[in-house]
Order: sequence, then structure tokens, then C-alpha cells
Amino acid sequence: MSDNRLIVALDFDSMDKVQKLVAELGDAVGHYKVGMELFYAVGAEAIRFLRAADKEVFLDLKLHDIPNTVSNSAKVLTMLGATMVNVHASGGLAMMKGAALAALETAATSGRPRPKLIAVTVLTSLDEAEWARLNCAAPIGAQAVNLAKMAREAGLDGVVASPQEAAAIRAACGAEFLIVTPGVRPAGSAVNDQSRVATPGGALRAGATHLVVGRPITAALEPKAAALAILREMGAE
Repeated sequence: MSDNRLIVALDFDSMDKVQKLVAELGDAVGHYKVGMELFYAVGAEAIRFLRAADKEVFLDLKLHDIPNTVSNSAKVLTMLGATMVNVHASGGLAMMKGAALAALETAATSGRPRPKLIAVTVLTSLDEAEWARLNCAAPIGAQAVNLAKMAREAGLDGVVASPQEAAAIRAACGAEFLIVTPGVRPAGSAVNDQSRVATPGGALRAGATHLVVGRPITAALEPKAAALAILREMGAE
């Protein structure tokens, strides 16, 4: 039985690579992220393949546009069968409310399950220096909490946030709020292009509900062994 709190990022550009990794990981992993690279390359085929294999799917397209466009997009994505979908919280309260309502109404009228809807707060690749270049007045941590509270007000199920902001978001938004954390790196692994990172155990202790892990698993010489090592650390929490 897999621990579906671990979400493996399928940052690939072909179904061949997806199928090979999913077969190699087998029952060890039950939850995958389909991001822009894969979705733009193969579209809904990736979601259909994963759902047919009884895997959960986090569709990571980070919708960010005017409320009408995002609402209509949420209707389409609800029909694709992903179990979790995200928007950018910086799109504003009206945009997030529209997406939440569209997903709820589409699920009700189609008979499909409503996907969990979460909002990206501040990208984990941003550090304080880059944040300052964006001319944002509030510190990263404060802005992440502010956006999380806005997402909760809009009726969303949770947020995507750095492990470093997870504890403050948990305190502000309550026990049931989902906190999906990228930027998770096992001890000794490369940080790559992430800035605000934590170990799997550290992220869970901070309040994360799900951990998104890509290259530490997908680029490992033995991906299944790497995934199992992360799962062992998660199970120790």
C-alpha cells in the first residue's frame, strides 16, 4: 500500500518516460504530478493513463487569468478526472471563488468527483533577493500566509507552499487545510533550482499534508529505492 502523501513529479515530455517510471515505481507510489511540460506535450493522455492505473493525479497547471477564463478552465479540468488541480492565489479572491464554484457545479452536473482545488502561494524557486526584485512589500512568509488565508476564504481546499511557510499556514488556516509542499529534498541531495527547501521529515513536522518530489526520485539511478527511502522517512513521522 502506497503512502499517497508522496506525490512524484512527472516532469517529462513523453508518455514513454512516464510509463517506464510508473512501471518501475509500481505499488510504492500512488500519487503523481502532471505539470506543464508533460501536459503540453501529451495532454489528457497522461491523466487517463494514470487514472486507469488507479493512481491519484495532481494536475499542476497553475491557472492564472481573469476570473471568467479560469472558471471555464476549471470546468474543463474537472472533466479530465484529475484528483487535485491548482490555480495561482495571486490571481485574486474573485478568480479563486470562480474556480471553486465552477469545479463544484461541474462535478455535480456531470456525476464526476470534484477535484481538490489548491492555490499556489509563492514559488519555491524564489529567494529573498529575487523577491525584493519583484518589489513586494511583505516578506515571503507573510505573503504566503496572506494568500493561504485568501484561498481558504475563497472555498479552496488548500495551497501549494514552501515547507518553510507550512507551519505558519497551518496555524492560520486550521487542521483540515491541505498544504502541498514542493522543494522537498532528502538530506544530501542537490537543491537544483529550488531555494526554500526542507527534508521530507522536516516538511511533515512543519505541517505539510503532501510532499512533491521530482528529481531526487526521477533522476536517481534507482528511482524505486529513492522513493522507498523517502517513504521510510515519512513513515517515521
